[in-house]
Amino acid sequence: METSPAASSTVKYKRIVLKLSGEVLRGKSSDPIDAGVLNRMCTQVKEIHDMGVEVCVVIGGGNIFRGLQGESRGVDRTTGDYMGMLATVINALAIMDGLEKMGVNTRVQSAIPMNQVAEPFILRRAIRHLEKGRVVIFAAGTGNPYFSTDTTAALRASEIGAQVIMKATKVDGIYNKDPKKHADAVKYDTLTFIEALKNRLNVMDSTAFSLCLDNNVPILVFDLNDPHAIRKAVVGEKIGTLVHS
Repeated sequence: METSPAASSTVKYKRIVLKLSGEVLRGKSSDPIDAGVLNRMCTQVKEIHDMGVEVCVVIGGGNIFRGLQGESRGVDRTTGDYMGMLATVINALAIMDGLEKMGVNTRVQSAIPMNQVAEPFILRRAIRHLEKGRVVIFAAGTGNPYFSTDTTAALRASEIGAQVIMKATKVDGIYNKDPKKHADAVKYDTLTFIEALKNRLNVMDSTAFSLCLDNNVPILVFDLNDPHAIRKAVVGEKIGTLVHS
């Protein structure tokens, strides 16, 4: 029987939702999924899994297809969103394969039924997987068009009782303005939800942000390029920007 390893006494967060952008998987190559990036990402997930952290992953599909981009190509928005949801399933299967090869038991749960490649999303089953020490990857968004994978992360985190959403990005936190365009940009260490709203900071899209605010789910935004970023985050090291109530 699979059992979750004993959590380290230094772990700050026992159950997390890790939100990954699909674009991160592309890396610097022209391939939608860069093997090196995938390996590094799975290694980071394995590192915290081995510490006893219960890990759920929500992955985007922007490296393959994004619904909003479809409109500019003449694809109906609803159809484009479903195409984007299917792209997230491809990414989820890639992460599952990478983790399984590292000895991490993993399950993919899809919001769109496709029983030959993934389980359907069932909340109680997802929680049982976590309790047994398995990583759970939530694919196909919420199963509905017009909702982002940010919203999926906020919804699933609320449902499973996650202690935090860890949003891995290409920047090391939230700034008062774009640090790539402004040398005097100031990084926030912590923010309240109200401060983020007041300053119109782009933490997540409005639907996702509202869910986190209403259900008191903190959001930690950090840079995934640090090879031990996720471990540092789960043990409570000062990393990224924490948005909380």
